[in-house]
Amino acid sequence: MGQIKQVVLCGYGGQGIVLAGQIFGQAAFNDGKWVGGTNSYGAASRGGACRAEVVISDRMVIYPYVIEADILVALSQTAYGKYIGLVRREGGLVIYDDGSVTPDGAAGLTYIPIPATRTAIEELKSELVANIIMLGAAAEITGLVTKDALRSAVAEIVAETLRDLDLKAAEIGFKLGAMSKLKK
Repeated sequence: MGQIKQVVLCGYGGQGIVLAGQIFGQAAFNDGKWVGGTNSYGAASRGGACRAEVVISDRMVIYPYVIEADILVALSQTAYGKYIGLVRREGGLVIYDDGSVTPDGAAGLTYIPIPATRTAIEELKSELVANIIMLGAAAEITGLVTKDALRSAVAEIVAETLRDLDLKAAEIGFKLGAMSKLKK
């Protein structure tokens, strides 16, 4: 059986979670991997919890839904609380926005804080790119997709008017991810 990694990205509607899932999946595809995925919003598309699921494999993906997440990327407390139960308890990884999420510290999981929203506001003057900063950090931390593949996916998917800003956000995310790896 091939290597399969299951990723859940979560936050609230309006944070660009679905876009982040599309970009992450495209990056994996750009790296020559097989990809499946889904997304879902809560009852309210703006402000309610939402998630994007990405299944990455070196073989054909038969089932596009996450059964047990290897990685949870969380941008809001409500979504974290709703989806933390999807993460496998032995060796699961939680990458979270440290200004928006306070993890419960469940045993068996590794937690990595990333100051995504704060950095987006301070360095890029836009909270809108916190999702892309988190993607860059997740790519750097996990190695599931290459930096070049993520850059390419951003350039392919993001609207031209936001492309340069999002590419800058990805680079900042790579740096934050590299710094967090050094702290482990």
